[in-house]
Amino acid sequence: MLWYHYVFGAVLIVASIIITIVVLMQEGRSQNLSGVIAGGPEQSGGRSKGRTVDGKLERLTKMLIVAFFVIVLAAVLIFLFI
Repeated sequence: MLWYHYVFGAVLIVASIIITIVVLMQEGRSQNLSGVIAGGPEQSGGRSKGRTVDGKLERLTKMLIVAFFVIVLAAVLIFLFI
C-alpha cells in the first residue's frame, strides 16, 4: 500500500467520527411519540431557523457530508487510475 492510502483512510475515519458527533449533538425532530400523537407544540420555522444552534448544526452536517462524499469520490478515482 502506498502512503496516500493511509492518508485517505485516516481522513475518512476522522471525518466519519466528526459527522457522528455533530449528528448526535442535534435535537430530535419530535420530543417523543406522545408529542406526535397529541400534536405537540409547533416548532417555529421560518427565517430564524438558520440562526439557532440546531440550524447551524444542520448546515454543518450537510457540509460535512458533502465533503465526505467528495473525499470518498476522490479516493476511488485516485485508487483506480494511479
